[in-house]
Amino acid sequence: MNMKASTSAVKRDGILIVMLMGAFVTILNQTLMNVALPSIMRDFNITASQGQWLSTGFMLVNGVMIPTTAFLIERFTTRQLYLFAMMTFALGTLIGGFSFNYPMLIAGRMIQAIGAGIVMPLLTVVVLNLFPLERRGRAMGLIGLAMNFAPAIGPTLSGWIVQDFDWRDLFFIIIPFAVLDIIVAIFLLKNVGKRSFPRLDILGLIMSTIGFGSLLLGFSNAGDHDWLTFKVAGFIVIGLIVLTLFVTTQDKRKAPLLNFKVFKNVTFTLTTTISFFVMMGLYGGMLLLPIFLQNVRGFSPLESGVVLLPGAFMTALLSPVTGAMFDKFGAKYLSFVGLLIMTITTFMFTNLDEETTLVYVVIVQTIRASGMAMVMMPLQTAALNSLPLSAASHASAMFNTARQVAGSIGTAALITVMSKSATSFSKNLTLAEVAGKSKQEIANHVLIHGIEMAFMVAAILSAVAAVLTLFIKRKINGLKQV
Repeated sequence: MNMKASTSAVKRDGILIVMLMGAFVTILNQTLMNVALPSIMRDFNITASQGQWLSTGFMLVNGVMIPTTAFLIERFTTRQLYLFAMMTFALGTLIGGFSFNYPMLIAGRMIQAIGAGIVMPLLTVVVLNLFPLERRGRAMGLIGLAMNFAPAIGPTLSGWIVQDFDWRDLFFIIIPFAVLDIIVAIFLLKNVGKRSFPRLDILGLIMSTIGFGSLLLGFSNAGDHDWLTFKVAGFIVIGLIVLTLFVTTQDKRKAPLLNFKVFKNVTFTLTTTISFFVMMGLYGGMLLLPIFLQNVRGFSPLESGVVLLPGAFMTALLSPVTGAMFDKFGAKYLSFVGLLIMTITTFMFTNLDEETTLVYVVIVQTIRASGMAMVMMPLQTAALNSLPLSAASHASAMFNTARQVAGSIGTAALITVMSKSATSFSKNLTLAEVAGKSKQEIANHVLIHGIEMAFMVAAILSAVAAVLTLFIKRKINGLKQV
């Protein structure tokens, strides 16, 4: 009996290690490109708007793939789907590394995104199947470790490579890890869960692609275009209309592409909503500090990455700890304390100026990161624990889709707040306020005001999310949530 349990544990650990490796590699890949954008623009002689498609194209395909994972997980075996995802990702990485023109690079990134969009929802469903309710927090904490360790080293690694080597090396360093994970998966990865062989809802797939794609594209365009233009408002309206039709038709399907009935569960709806607010503030906030450090303080991308490193490492290191705490105490007060920390520390970034020390930024961001670690995976675990295992694939796809949309909206909203606040502030500056200051000092003063206003909005989002955590039930599926 002990031998059987031991063998089962070995298989389970092997499956988890393989899939965590894949998650780490795909997430690391997503954090490498932003720093390399200026070098790529110079090499291919493209504009900033064209260069933005390096991230936008990846995000769009990734965002469109996630809703389809519910169908894919129920249709194919774990091994089939995971190996397909990682092989597709590796192929896209190879194409990106050998790109001789910009369209080829974009194609490589989009192929990468097909594989990357499958990995995280699949990993989540596998964990739900492998671990009993009372041990899922620890396992999800390990996912949090992979999710946060990659962003911890990504910007710094990217800055170093771009500064001393060629940007193509960002792809070439990923390929060996992707290939190694595929080889290990062939030997260690086992099939998990049961397949239901649903029929593909082709109309639903088309509507999902157009709806989520338009919505994500509209919000991603908001950073470079006015909100009232077709590129922003037009795409957002199209996305909302198509998604409304998508939700209406899905509710009538026997085998929907996405089962929106999971939102009838109050706990799932509440935790997903809280996570939505958290991701809005988090994604936007991740852009604001580098803008302050590089544009105001004059640090290089590599230096600003190093400044943010301790906070990112803190999130990664605390994720397994908060996972274990979730198993013991539940999500309610753990998330509340984490969001309280995030609210206070985000508010502390509303008093930045040209004299703000690096020590202050590092300490506040590191404490803020410890709050994030108490929120991210506990909320997701609570959301998924509130539903039966049969709904796992749809719940995971829905939760990850919501986070993807929240990231796009949050980034667009906070960058817009920053730019609009800065513009308004500059128009109202008095002669006394600008007397004796250089153009650069005035520009920095205006930009700092915009950044502070954006951080204020991010702090408010965190505060709203903190209040909402108090409505999470103490018990989820019979597990005490204290």
